[in-house]
Amino acid sequence: MKAKELDKKFDEGKSIKKYLDFSKARRPEQEQKRINVDFPVWMVHSLDKEAKRLGVPRQSIIKVWVAERMEETATK
Repeated sequence: MKAKELDKKFDEGKSIKKYLDFSKARRPEQEQKRINVDFPVWMVHSLDKEAKRLGVPRQSIIKVWVAERMEETATK
């Protein structure tokens, strides 16, 4: 199928899923990369307390706080 035909189907609101290969799809700069970070025990306890209060995993708290700080720093 040519790009124009695919665009037309999409613009008409038709499903184009069957024309796409999702096995090779990726989100640039969104891939995950595992890192190891050592925190003092008191900090882990504080993270766990906040995570429990919010009902989310510790990792989520860390990701959100780091992302917020990076955005804050980038806008200065």
